[in-house]
Parts: sequence; C-alpha cells; structure tokens
Amino acid sequence: MSVAQDGEFGLIARVTARLTAGPTCLLGPGDDAALVAAPDGRVVASTDVLVDGRHFRRDWGSGNDIGHRAAAANLADIAAMGAYPTALLVALCAPPDLDAAWAEELADGLSEEAESVGASVVGGDMSASPTLTIAVTALGDMHGLQPVLRSGARPGDVLAMAGRVGFAGAGYTVLSRGFRTPKLLVDAYRRPQVPYQQGPIANRLGATSMIDISDGLLADLGHIAKASRVAIDVHRDAFDLPDQMRDAATALGVDPYSWILGGGDDHALCATFPAGVALPAEWRQVGTVREGAGVTVDGDAWEGRLGWDHFKS
Repeated sequence: MSVAQDGEFGLIARVTARLTAGPTCLLGPGDDAALVAAPDGRVVASTDVLVDGRHFRRDWGSGNDIGHRAAAANLADIAAMGAYPTALLVALCAPPDLDAAWAEELADGLSEEAESVGASVVGGDMSASPTLTIAVTALGDMHGLQPVLRSGARPGDVLAMAGRVGFAGAGYTVLSRGFRTPKLLVDAYRRPQVPYQQGPIANRLGATSMIDISDGLLADLGHIAKASRVAIDVHRDAFDLPDQMRDAATALGVDPYSWILGGGDDHALCATFPAGVALPAEWRQVGTVREGAGVTVDGDAWEGRLGWDHFKS
C-alpha cells in the first residue's frame, strides 16, 4: 500500500503506533505538540535534513537503516555539546507512491536509535513531496553541566577522539562502485556506531571544545580551529587501518587515509582537553593544539579532500 492510498492520517497512525515513549517524554504524539521534560531548565536543540539521492539511497539500505542514520546524525550533535539526548521531532516529506511499509521501517529505525540513548520520537509532521526528505530535530538536556563549545580549544591542549572515522566513508565508496562488501564498511555506512555517552563524559573531564565528525575529520576540526583561533595538528599514525579497509582501498585504487581524514558519517566525537588529563580507554589522543590557524597532518597541509560540502560535493 502506498502512502497516498493510506492517507496522511492513516500513515500517521501507522507510524505513531510503532513509537515508544522514553523517560523524558511526558506527552507524545497525538496532540498539537509534545511535552518533554527539561530537568536542567535549558534545552539543547539541533536539526538536520536528509534528502533522497543526496544523503541516502534507498537501494543502499533499508528504511530501518536510514532511520538509524537520520537519528544518529542529530543525536550525535547533542552528545557533542556534552549533553544528554531527550527527544526527536521528525518531518517526513514523501512521494505519494512511497510504500507505507517503508515509512514504518523508517519509524522503527528512528525509534530504536533514540531508545538506545534514552530518548524518544515525540512528534513531527508529514507532507507530500516529489523528493523523499527527512528532517529531524533533536533535543537534549545538560544535566547541570555547561555546554562544550567549538571555541574553547587552547594551545597546549591535546586532541582526542572517541569512536572511529573512515569506516562509513569507505562504505560509501564501496556502495557507489556497485559492491556490497566488505560488510564491516558497508554496515558502518548504513548504521553509524556513535559513542553518545562519551559526550557527557568528556564534558565532566573538562573538555575545552568538542565536535562530532559528520562531514570529515579535517573539515570538522577546521570548525574548532577557526572558532578557537588555534592550529590543530593531526597525527596520522594514531588511527587504526583495519585489513578490510586496507584491502578495499587497494582494490578500489583509493588512499585509505582519504577515508580516515576526509570521510564523514561515522559521527565519532573529537574533543580537546588540557594537557595532563587522564583520558578513559574510550578516548585516545590523535593530535595536538598549537598557536596559529588551520588544520595540518603531521605538521603539513593535507593535499587531499578535507570532507563533505553539501553545495560542492
């Protein structure tokens, strides 16, 4: 059955029936607005848009996969502020011939990813559109902490990362070349493994700045360098290069470090910390902060692609 056959309200009923309410959801879908608890008294908010053919392809993953990806892109932004995610609002603009079952799968993926961090999908909107578009707004709570900004890095800080980079970028290249393996890389593109809990942990450790790696490591670190008016040097040998990535790079004729340094969609967290901070096992040092401007790799400018640009890539 298509969404047109089901009708707007039939589709809404299908989707909302699949959603679960998290601990901060005081009133979920069904009224003009939702009610979400904000114990801290401040609300962290972020929004992101995914467009079919631009940010995802339905032949590369299921509706459930795309739901996980859409939720992760927004929940990671909340974690990168050093906050705790609480809720998602989702707007779906879909072609009338879209299979209603696909929309249900999307709802499942969104709900499952939100539930994994104690958040929930609390509402949204639907409309017809010639291009399938998913817009997600994430809300979060600071739990009494101060937000970690991009502008706080200082010369002498260490740069550390939680999570992984390059895996989703490699998966994107594999899929774009018409392949479906290695599974490790393709799955990383379909469903990012985001270290959400490490955002608040970094905050409590005294992180001076933080960002999630969505567009590419060097591109995103450039935002910190610019906002903080510092230079950041990345150490290339600090990153793992698994056999599957190395083999795929050889087969496809790609420099694997172009994925690690310039690939996006893994949503690792990168933060700067004062020198001497004892980092947990989930964090590892990958660079240093210096006086100056811009981002370098082992002291030199990187000649390859820095990351994704929505209006150029």
